[in-house]
Amino acid sequence: MNPLRLPLPELLLRVAVAFSFLYPPIAALSDPDSWMGYFPGFILSLGIDPLTLLHAFGAIEGVIALWILFGKKIFWPSTAAAALLIAIVVLNGVQFPVLFRDVSIALAALSLAFMHRPHGTHS
Repeated sequence: MNPLRLPLPELLLRVAVAFSFLYPPIAALSDPDSWMGYFPGFILSLGIDPLTLLHAFGAIEGVIALWILFGKKIFWPSTAAAALLIAIVVLNGVQFPVLFRDVSIALAALSLAFMHRPHGTHS
């Protein structure tokens, strides 16, 4: 039974993208060192405590994930999810053998964004 009453393909896309944004902050609670390495040097040089930065970013990921999973008007969180994933890949290019899957997840998020793009009244 689909509690969100969404077409199954859309539900699967939402779950896929949401899962990829919920897993890192949850995993970072028990092993933060494994996740801090994805912050580029210029972010770490801002003088913010890396653990605080990690958990703040995790909170943002959680909001995006829950909005995509349960929310309405998911154009914005889907667009943000795609942008974040592409930024992570671009800013960590040497880690592409690990991050290549993020490209696929970003494309799934973009699919959701296109499915839910606002339809303006003007051309």
